[in-house]
Amino acid sequence: TPIAGARVVAVNTQTSVQREVATQSNGFYAMLGLVPAEYDVTARQIGMAPQRIHVRVLIGEVYPLDFKLAASAVQLEAVTIAAATGVETRTSEVATNVSQEQINNLPSPSRNFLDLAALAPGTSVQNDRIDGTARSFSAGAQAADQTNLFIDGASYKNDLIHGGSVGQDRSRGNPFPRNAVQEYRILTQNYKAEYQRASSAIITATTKSGGNAWNGDAFFSYQNKDLVALDTFARATSATKPDYKRNLVGFSGGGPIIKNRLRFFGSYEGNYQDRSNRVNIVPPTGFPALDTINFASRNGFFGSPFRSTLVFGKLTYDVSPHSSLEFSLNTRHETDIRDFGVPVDQKRPFESGVHFRNDVTTGILKYSHFVGAWLDETMVNYQRARDNPSPVPGPEAVNRFYGGSFCCAQLGPNLSIQDFRQQRIGVRNDLTYSGLQWNGQHVIKTGVSIDFLYYKVLKQNGVVPRFVYEECCFGAGVDSFAVPERVEFHAGNPNFVTDNTQFGVYAQDDWSPNQRLTLNIGIRWDYESHMLNYDYSTPQSIIDSVTRYASRLFMPVDPGRYFTDGTRRSRFAGAVQPRLGFSYALDAESRTTVFGGFGIFYDRTLFDQAIEEKFAQQQPNFIIHFRRAGDTTPGRVDWNNGYLANPSAVDSLRLTNPQAGAPEVKLLPNDLKPPKSRQFSLGVRQLVRDVAIEAAYTGVRSSDVFTFYFANKDFVCPQRSFGVAGCFQDGSVVSNPHHIPGFAAVLLGTNAGKTWYNALQVKLERPYRRSATGRGWGAGLAYTFAKRETQGFGDDFSFANSVDYPRQVRNDERHHVVANWILDFPFASGIQFGGLITLGSGVKLDVGDRFGGPGNPFKPGGFDTPMFKNLDLRVRKDFPSFSGTTVAVTADLFNVFNWQNLGSYDTSNPSGANFGKASGVISDPRHLQIGAEYHF
Repeated sequence: TPIAGARVVAVNTQTSVQREVATQSNGFYAMLGLVPAEYDVTARQIGMAPQRIHVRVLIGEVYPLDFKLAASAVQLEAVTIAAATGVETRTSEVATNVSQEQINNLPSPSRNFLDLAALAPGTSVQNDRIDGTARSFSAGAQAADQTNLFIDGASYKNDLIHGGSVGQDRSRGNPFPRNAVQEYRILTQNYKAEYQRASSAIITATTKSGGNAWNGDAFFSYQNKDLVALDTFARATSATKPDYKRNLVGFSGGGPIIKNRLRFFGSYEGNYQDRSNRVNIVPPTGFPALDTINFASRNGFFGSPFRSTLVFGKLTYDVSPHSSLEFSLNTRHETDIRDFGVPVDQKRPFESGVHFRNDVTTGILKYSHFVGAWLDETMVNYQRARDNPSPVPGPEAVNRFYGGSFCCAQLGPNLSIQDFRQQRIGVRNDLTYSGLQWNGQHVIKTGVSIDFLYYKVLKQNGVVPRFVYEECCFGAGVDSFAVPERVEFHAGNPNFVTDNTQFGVYAQDDWSPNQRLTLNIGIRWDYESHMLNYDYSTPQSIIDSVTRYASRLFMPVDPGRYFTDGTRRSRFAGAVQPRLGFSYALDAESRTTVFGGFGIFYDRTLFDQAIEEKFAQQQPNFIIHFRRAGDTTPGRVDWNNGYLANPSAVDSLRLTNPQAGAPEVKLLPNDLKPPKSRQFSLGVRQLVRDVAIEAAYTGVRSSDVFTFYFANKDFVCPQRSFGVAGCFQDGSVVSNPHHIPGFAAVLLGTNAGKTWYNALQVKLERPYRRSATGRGWGAGLAYTFAKRETQGFGDDFSFANSVDYPRQVRNDERHHVVANWILDFPFASGIQFGGLITLGSGVKLDVGDRFGGPGNPFKPGGFDTPMFKNLDLRVRKDFPSFSGTTVAVTADLFNVFNWQNLGSYDTSNPSGANFGKASGVISDPRHLQIGAEYHF
């Protein structure tokens, strides 16, 4: 019988913060917005014996917690009758939670918290390699760009460049200090309408808070070259191990400033890596000009240091029994000297490397007010991100690049300077009401958000002059390396600045018509003021030339779609996103649940893609060809050795040879749409004691993926082959009949990219839990059987025509298994053992040459790589505690069996001598990392 008016009180066991609600006439109650933590939940009613349940609330999860109160003549103390299992079965989302125990005790080479996103079926995470320079995750056959990361409710979306979240496009670092993350949730499908700007998976994380007692921890981990084995290819060359060491350090702590009112938590993590990259430039003999250059001084081992500093701080204030205030600030600062020598290219010296700087700062202010059936949450956040690669300072003013038999050696600085800056000020309000009873119980949540963004981009791609020395170009018997054949460089205005406003509104209703059925009904709408260059005017010179010579183009240009006078582009207002889900319990205890859902999810077009049309005009590429003494070739410029030391003299060549800088034409359609996906799922969950088993079909159909196609480059023969003379026509060449006078290549932006994803995902979870003896264990298994297909090259540029990139299997790994466990040894006090196994069936690679013709036909997905195998282990030994403190030592062993996961297979020609042979590995060899921890 439902009991109305009973008091249900939840007490946070860490902070003693108390939340109280009363049951409604149907016995229903909802505690909204509880922070993830452990709670003692007590139900009381006059004349009845109270009951208490200890429950652990995880991020994003909803627990149906039923009390059965019996009449009692005497008011008794509450008795804990059972501990909740901590396993969610009633959600319609396809999601995986990563707990604090997994964050702390599963092996992870550089403590990047994105690593454990691999525990969710259907996700793909870049291997955390020693020499890796990028860390991102993806899911559902979509790119990392279509993901999003939320920390304490704030979006870390990267609006400018690739990577999904800010700071992850080309960084080997961690987006957030791992020791500040309490737990996080990976949602791969059917997430609710409150989440925005992602058409693929999202991660939502919650950070730690201080409690009513001061506690904290510190750690140190170390690895050097002596703890790293050589892979197959390094052993074969008897190569000397380059210098390498990595120090991971950190500490965190929290506690009360004013007991029961104001609490603090803070953390720091540092990742300090020193490695050496080997440079080995050996010039060919017989060229006197090369003998005059001291290449040997560039050879040897050179340092490639990486430095990362992560700092986080948080204040939590309980304003009253019905309201709380929270302020947090975190900052990330990284520097990296890289992109030279092995593993990039042994002929690229240190002076040609990149100095990469990466900075992200985020501040969040949140206010929550909760009374009765209402919860009102307001958040203001500020974020500033900077991605800034530039050349390593060196002795040379220009870059020299050598081709032919000396390919591809170079001297001098890296070519480009980039500085991408994104600033975000966001305001968000969410209002939740759980008091509506109409044909069942409703929990209604609505929200509105507005973000004010400022983008500032410096894009000097190829701004450093590159002198190209070709062996082929000045006739046989001549030392062609004495004079460069040409110089290439970009020049012009590299600055792009704009403001953008992002607006979002949503409503969702979690409707329970009865105790077994829950319907999740939601809708979302997003809008941006400046996702594209809406006020852009197509230069009249482009309109005139493209219109006059339209017959020369392989792809017709629709003037109404591709030309604009600054008024023809309407803001996209069609991002209406219905999201529907359901869960139905087949039994009264909800141990067997059927669930499913359908939703539409919109992302956004990257700002870096949107400015390509302006960049092509503002920063044209200049190519100036040289002649040596006695050469009379028209259109060339006399060579002067002074050009190598005086970039301003090179710039004067641009002014006197303006025809050398014919810009590309990049046209964006006026009706360009942002990427979107349609997602659908159907599955079943079964709870067997405290083990949750889940099996689900998941499908994703993504569309409107941005790409460029070439309008004046294409094949004109049925074979579509470079091997047939005259078949490929390059309209960027002035003498070609498809050339558009005054310009080089003509490219048309389009939404032609699509992906298809179908998968069976199986998951087993037993959350880590300690028994009465103080020992515990937890384990999980994620299996994915999937088929991934794409249409389009999967890059910003699809060469040359859409017909060359039809729907096909790409990077398709059919079977993928990830297993993890944490075990307290039963017969060895203080020893904990954790592990992570990753198995993959291998991916399908294309065979042959897409444009090779009948002699080397193209076969999509025609080569299967071997199985991927990896086992990582972690052991921690706790020593007897004293005065409330604990000291532990740790050892992490990665790739325990030193499995050689081969990669970079030669599949270019089945008749080639190296066909099917690997030239590298895609995972690190066995390596050990040792460390120590201190807890108080």
